[in-house]
Amino acid sequence: MGKGRPRAVEKGVVGQSLSVSSSGSLNIPSGPVYFPTEDEFKDPLEFIYKIRPEAEPYGICKIVPPKNWKPPFALDLDAFTFPTKTQEIHKLQARPAACDSKTFELEYSRFLEDHCGKKSRKRVVFEGDELDLCKLFNAVKRFGGYDKVVKEKKWGDVSRFVRPGRKITDCAKHVLSQLYGEHLYDYENFYNQLNQEIARSSKKGMHEDEKSDHVVQSSGSKKIRKSTDSLKVKDGKLLEEEHDQICEQCRSGLHGDVMLLCDRCDKGWHIYCLSPPLKQIPPGNWYCFNCLNSDRDSFGFVPGKQYTLEAFRRQADRSRRRWFGPGPVSRMQIEKKFWEIVEGSVGEVEVMYGSDLDTSVFGSGFPRITDQKPQSIDAKLWDEYSTNPWNLNNLPKLKGSMLRAVHHNITGVMVPWLYIGMLFSSFCWHFEDHCFYSMNYLHWGEPKCWYSVPGSEASAFEKVMRSCLPDLFDAQPDLLFQLVTMLNPSVLQENGVPVYSILQEPGNFVITFPRSYHGGFNLGLNCAEAVNFAPADWLPYGAFGADLYQRYHKTAVLSHEELLCVVSQYSDIDNRVSPYLKKELLRIFDKEKSWREKLWRNGIVKSSRMPPRKCPQYVGTEEDPACIICQQYLYLSAVECSCRPSSYVCLEHWDNLCECKTARLRLLYRHTLAELYDLALSMDKYTSEEITQCRNIRRQPLCPGTLTKKVKGGHITFTQLATQWLLRSSKILQNPFSSDAFVSALREAEQFLWAGPEMNSVRDMVKNLIEAQKCAEGIRDCVRTIDSWSFHQDSGVEKVHLESVNELLKFNSAPCNEPAYHKLKEYAEGAMLLIQEINDMLSTCSTMSELESLHSRTCDSAIYVKEIENLERKISSTKAWLHRVRRCISTKHPAIEIDILYKLKSEIAELQVQLPEIELINNILCQAESCRTKCSEILEGPLNLKNVGLLLEEWDSFTIDVPELKLLRKYYKDAVSWVSNFNCVLGTMHEREDQHNVVNELKGVLEDGLSLKIQVDELPLVEIELQKAFCRENALKAHNSKMSLEFIQQVMEEARVLQIERENLFVVLSDLLAVAIPWEERAREILSHEASISDFEDMERASESIFMILPSLNDIKEAILEANSWLMNSKPFLVSSLHASDSLLKVEDLQMLVSQSKLLRVSLKETRMLEIVLKNCNEWESDASSLLQDAQGVFELDDVVHGISSGLMSKVEGLIARVQSTTTSGLSLGFDFDKIPKLKATCSTLQWCKKILSFCNLSPSLEDVLEVAEDLPLSYGSGALLNLLNGGIKWLRQALEVISEPRNSRRCKLSDVEDIITNYQTINMPFAAVICQLEEAIEKHKLWQEQVHQFLSLSSRERSWLSMSKLKELGDNTAFSCSELSLILSEVEKVENWKKHCTDLVGTLVQNENSLLDTLQKIKQSLDRSLFIFGKLKDKEEQNLCFYCFTDSGDQEFLTCSTCKNCYHMQCIGPMAVDNGHEDYTCSTCKILKGESNYKDRSLPLIFGEKQPDLKVLRELLSDAENFCVRIDEIDILNQLVEQALACKSCLREILNLASVKVDKDITIISEKLIIATKAIEVAGVCDQNDINDLELALSKHLWKIRVNKMLNSIQKPTIQEIQSHLKEGLTMEILPEDHYMAKLTKVNCLCLQWAELAKKVAVDSGSLSLDKVFELIAEGENLPVDVEQELKMLRTRSMLHCICRKPFDPRRMIACHQCDEWYHFDCMKLPCSQLVYICPACNPCSEEMPTASLDQDRLTSAKFEEPKTPSPRHTNPRKKQKRDVHSVNHKTLVTNDQSSNFRYSSGIECLRWQNRKPFRRAAKKRLELQSLSSSFLCIHNNN
Repeated sequence: MGKGRPRAVEKGVVGQSLSVSSSGSLNIPSGPVYFPTEDEFKDPLEFIYKIRPEAEPYGICKIVPPKNWKPPFALDLDAFTFPTKTQEIHKLQARPAACDSKTFELEYSRFLEDHCGKKSRKRVVFEGDELDLCKLFNAVKRFGGYDKVVKEKKWGDVSRFVRPGRKITDCAKHVLSQLYGEHLYDYENFYNQLNQEIARSSKKGMHEDEKSDHVVQSSGSKKIRKSTDSLKVKDGKLLEEEHDQICEQCRSGLHGDVMLLCDRCDKGWHIYCLSPPLKQIPPGNWYCFNCLNSDRDSFGFVPGKQYTLEAFRRQADRSRRRWFGPGPVSRMQIEKKFWEIVEGSVGEVEVMYGSDLDTSVFGSGFPRITDQKPQSIDAKLWDEYSTNPWNLNNLPKLKGSMLRAVHHNITGVMVPWLYIGMLFSSFCWHFEDHCFYSMNYLHWGEPKCWYSVPGSEASAFEKVMRSCLPDLFDAQPDLLFQLVTMLNPSVLQENGVPVYSILQEPGNFVITFPRSYHGGFNLGLNCAEAVNFAPADWLPYGAFGADLYQRYHKTAVLSHEELLCVVSQYSDIDNRVSPYLKKELLRIFDKEKSWREKLWRNGIVKSSRMPPRKCPQYVGTEEDPACIICQQYLYLSAVECSCRPSSYVCLEHWDNLCECKTARLRLLYRHTLAELYDLALSMDKYTSEEITQCRNIRRQPLCPGTLTKKVKGGHITFTQLATQWLLRSSKILQNPFSSDAFVSALREAEQFLWAGPEMNSVRDMVKNLIEAQKCAEGIRDCVRTIDSWSFHQDSGVEKVHLESVNELLKFNSAPCNEPAYHKLKEYAEGAMLLIQEINDMLSTCSTMSELESLHSRTCDSAIYVKEIENLERKISSTKAWLHRVRRCISTKHPAIEIDILYKLKSEIAELQVQLPEIELINNILCQAESCRTKCSEILEGPLNLKNVGLLLEEWDSFTIDVPELKLLRKYYKDAVSWVSNFNCVLGTMHEREDQHNVVNELKGVLEDGLSLKIQVDELPLVEIELQKAFCRENALKAHNSKMSLEFIQQVMEEARVLQIERENLFVVLSDLLAVAIPWEERAREILSHEASISDFEDMERASESIFMILPSLNDIKEAILEANSWLMNSKPFLVSSLHASDSLLKVEDLQMLVSQSKLLRVSLKETRMLEIVLKNCNEWESDASSLLQDAQGVFELDDVVHGISSGLMSKVEGLIARVQSTTTSGLSLGFDFDKIPKLKATCSTLQWCKKILSFCNLSPSLEDVLEVAEDLPLSYGSGALLNLLNGGIKWLRQALEVISEPRNSRRCKLSDVEDIITNYQTINMPFAAVICQLEEAIEKHKLWQEQVHQFLSLSSRERSWLSMSKLKELGDNTAFSCSELSLILSEVEKVENWKKHCTDLVGTLVQNENSLLDTLQKIKQSLDRSLFIFGKLKDKEEQNLCFYCFTDSGDQEFLTCSTCKNCYHMQCIGPMAVDNGHEDYTCSTCKILKGESNYKDRSLPLIFGEKQPDLKVLRELLSDAENFCVRIDEIDILNQLVEQALACKSCLREILNLASVKVDKDITIISEKLIIATKAIEVAGVCDQNDINDLELALSKHLWKIRVNKMLNSIQKPTIQEIQSHLKEGLTMEILPEDHYMAKLTKVNCLCLQWAELAKKVAVDSGSLSLDKVFELIAEGENLPVDVEQELKMLRTRSMLHCICRKPFDPRRMIACHQCDEWYHFDCMKLPCSQLVYICPACNPCSEEMPTASLDQDRLTSAKFEEPKTPSPRHTNPRKKQKRDVHSVNHKTLVTNDQSSNFRYSSGIECLRWQNRKPFRRAAKKRLELQSLSSSFLCIHNNN
């Protein structure tokens, strides 16, 4: 059971410790099986309690009910439809983790960058496809890591994970291992170390949080939002924290210091909100489960199709036949196959499973009272099993089950689920929700196989699961909650976990115990039903389940705490339940006590009780709030804060709710600790302990003395605080009432109310305070309201009720000192006197005026008394009575019912009011009684119409409605109306044609007359007229439709009795009878004698004129129909019709027709004709039987045993002629004789014998023999001749197959041929020509064997490939199967395979169809050319040949390289290689050495295609050819190729070694050597990848030196960035430090960096360095070999002086003159900071004086002031101002940043030589120029 989520994938194999082979059968011990008696079976919970001690250690058991247990299946199998889920069985265990490859790539790339210095990984290719490193890493992790996989050779299993469904070779396994070691081995070590760090940090505990936080911060990879409380602005105000990151679980942005951000999606989670939660921030990168898991690879049971039960059955049958065929199969076979599928060794398998079907929706298999009973089930049986306790619908709520207290049915737990399974459909390892018991019943079908691990071994089970499937649990820690994973029980056994098995058959129950893991599968189509239940012994396991839900932050099925409290308070408890309840209640008491005390110590003193439930006796009637962290129901207690309304947490997560102070938090509780403790101790009354002992236990006080907290000046205990509060509260009660004092005291008491019984005194005092507060406030409100109403009577102020006043005054004295108490008491006494007066008035008979006077005085009272309602009620009732009386006696009112008068009389008697209208009512009632008496007397006797009329006339004017008078009037009216209606019907009924309507009307009149209460005289006439109407109606029926002869005769008889036969209607019927009676007599006569068919037809025609149903007419028609039918059936059998028919007739049909003709009642001539045809058929069948016997005699001739006689052929031919003649005559008769197929078969057999006999005189071909052998009739019988011929044809077939069939299709041995010749003596048939052919084939075979022996006797060098090929070809045609042939064929195949392999490797080097030998020759020539280039072939003269193809083709165009002068054919290099024409052509090698192209981008010669064979591959080819037994030319050439390639390799290594040790300045020699090496490698037809890589590295180093040399010696100076880039590149290529260019580049870099650092410091020193030193620094920078223009601009800007103080720019604010654009400090010019436009004194001398005094004062007071060595600025005539934009005025003010900022200004002065002392007129920089400065050098903002 359980409600698993559909999730999830791919296939593979099991994990590291799953070494158990699935080929063997599982050796799982069986669980216990119980057979209860009928008495034991009555109570399921009692029986389970009885067997639990024995069965629970197994975790599972099976219960076989008694034989009388036979519940009917309640579902309609035809109409039942259900949804299914698709289960991929091959992925239940052997699947990779559903990890997200993008997350893995992100983490892997970060690892490469941080630990390996690589920016990104390269694309890894495995067998032509990109390798998924994520899957590979998880697969290796599944099998224990790289080292274990290598040791146990598990790479094949790993490959099935990475690439499911593909085969892998040994070579591919090796490659996969190398790829993992190259790319993932270091990452695996890093991953394992990180996990070890996490494990170590989790063991340290929470006391090292500060240290762990420091580690996390220093790592720099975790994004944790820190608190901003410490960040302050200048004015001292705290910056308000913005919650820019929200936890995805609790939706809170608080507690940012423990907010863990995913390093991929940047979503956040608190570490305590994770499932399961983390104790501290983990080291390294962290990813959320959404990023770790891939939706594409996630695994689960996806919804499938909707099926009917019949369609699902067909699907299940097909699946079973596909796996095991139609026959029976054992459990062992199915179980073995299932685990093979699960372990991934069979392939992909999908099945359908109708699981988790809610029986409240789809119906239950058990009868239910609320369901409609099917008609096929007995009602008594249905009722019996509907209430049976073993019915799973009743089990959860039986007496003794804890789930009885649950109000709402929980689907899957209390409402059973239905399961429709098929073969292999599975339920994976799990235990039940909330650790419940479960019961499963198999209704029908194939068995279920169960596996179980007892609950005591659950931890060991989980440990094995995690170790065997580590990747799955890493991706999904809650994997066991999802019910999608299986593990072979044998693996559990190997790891020491006990496993037990149960085979559940139809009609069996299976019980699983709490926390026992179980799983299994179905052995075929079946239907099961399951439900959970919870007896008392489940309670401890339920507590464990609740803790598990809390640990994993899963929503629980129900609140365990609520269930305990409800059961203990409202359920029936016995001595079996109470111990468990008490233990659990004490447990939750201890837990609540511990946490509540902890909250109090931490400052949470506010508390309040939760609102009470509407239905507290049931669980789940109201939904409790859930903790936003752990999702658990908060039934007993919770914590809230006003800052987060509607958000609650449990006590364990109180510090995770918000960041408010604890004083703002509030504890919510449902029960105090005292109530919980009393509830636990109340369980003792159900046990056998002494009551006195229970009371003693209850009196033991809880000891809170240790509960203390720190206060100012020391510590104080909880009890001391309570005692102090009690003293203060007592004083409050004694003092005059103060609302604020009461509220403050009650608020302070909240911290004590939740506690145990030691706080009962506090709770009592709180009750007193609340009562006193309520009383005092109530008294004040009442007095205030009374005074207000007395002053404003008509203002709508509501009166105070006397009950409220009495409630406040019920104490003799007020609970507290309230002065208004006595005043309110006086008001109450006045109201009581008024109540007494009202009661007296109501109890006596008074007048109307007295009542109204008292009512007026009561309304004027300030206190409302409810007795006024009685007074008002009496007054209003009296007025209503008077109104009704006056209305009754008025003349306009219609008749009055007498009951109304009686009611008025009784009402006035009850009111007790004196009124004059009472006498009038009494007089009217006396008259009504007199009328009633007279009417009753008439009604008691027989009623006469006349007497009733007289009485009604007498009382016609009486207006009172008397019931008896009204009844007589109705009777009289009904009688008069009936008489009138009868007279109307009687006058017209004789003339009407619709007599049926007349009949209905008379019936109605008669019924109405009989129902009259008054006697009428016309009633007997109605009955006579009704009979006549019936007769006329029947006559009309006979007139309008055909009626039977008997019916018409009966109607005429009734008309004579009623004397209406002379009416026209009856006269017509009399004439019709006169014609019909003679016809009937004639028909009976011809039926009794056989007459001709014409007589019958004449009678049928005569009946058509008679409008009547004649009795014999049907017999006449039936006789005619039978005769015509017989004639129609016999027509095909008549002699004239036999030859016209296409289909054959049945002799049996003919015999049946002849027998039917004897039963006909009509005389026919065709009957004789059919008898003649039947006779001819019988005669032919006799002749055919005789002929078949003759043929069988030939087949069984005894003289053929010793050989074939000469006359046998003529006998066979004669029989063939006779059989063919008889067959033809039989077919001519047109009947389907059963002898005809036999005759044809016999003829076919005789012809077959004739063909075989003809082979004795000639040598037939194999095709002819095979044709005869295949034509052997299947129906031939046994006999000596047939056996002889059959043996002969078989021998002939064997012999001709040896001679005629090709040798390479199927060979036989020489001994087999000799056996065929020997067998010839036993067949007794002459085949001499075939014998001669066999002997000739034997001779040819022996001759070929001698040739092979001669060939093999030669040495291996003498054995040529051509000779072996000829032997092979000859052996294919002549040799039989022998060792020599096998040897030749195997050797030839090895050589051909070797050649093919060699051709596959080197055949692409040429573009034509040359042989392998020609291709190897071409490669050899290329190696000769390569050695020539290396200088190893001194004897070869240099010719003007093509550098690539080494030929001189006169008809081809040559190109000459302008650098190396080598010649090239245009065809060899391709037309695309020529860029700048033929004259300036540069070969690819020279381009590489010049740095114009990359070595990887070079184009190989076209003659070599796109790749060259590797030297290693060629050496492997030579190794493979060492064991050849023949000599082939290709091996010799290949040997030479390898030797030449090794020589080239040696030359290349010499050059590379020289290049690696060359470190001086001169690189010319190395350049020449590398050109030689590069060209030699290019023309070589063989390559070595390692050498090419080394050559590429050497070229890269060489080109780097060329680039460095070019950069340092170029006219344009390089930048510092270029220097550092080249330096970094050289370090990457591992160029030696002592290398000339590396040393020079390092020196330049250090020199430039030192100068640049100094320049930056000087640029911001605010003038501390003298200008001479600045100019010296500028000169040094201009002489550097590096471009430092930016730094120079900074220094030149630094040399510019401004303002009257003659200083460079400093951090103070400056403003530019609006005319000359010179800059001035605000302070120097004494300007306000808000000024926007300024004109300096030099431009406007009259405006203001120069502030020299200020300047002098600054110079005097500044100790460090130094007179600048530049002349003062000279102002000439102002230049003509350019037109300015208006908006530029707003930008006059320039504010610099702090002193750490770097300033670089664009200056127009390129060279400053201050040593010349020339007059300097500083050109002021315009504002627009300053605006154009780069933002990287000028950082400006307001710093106010």
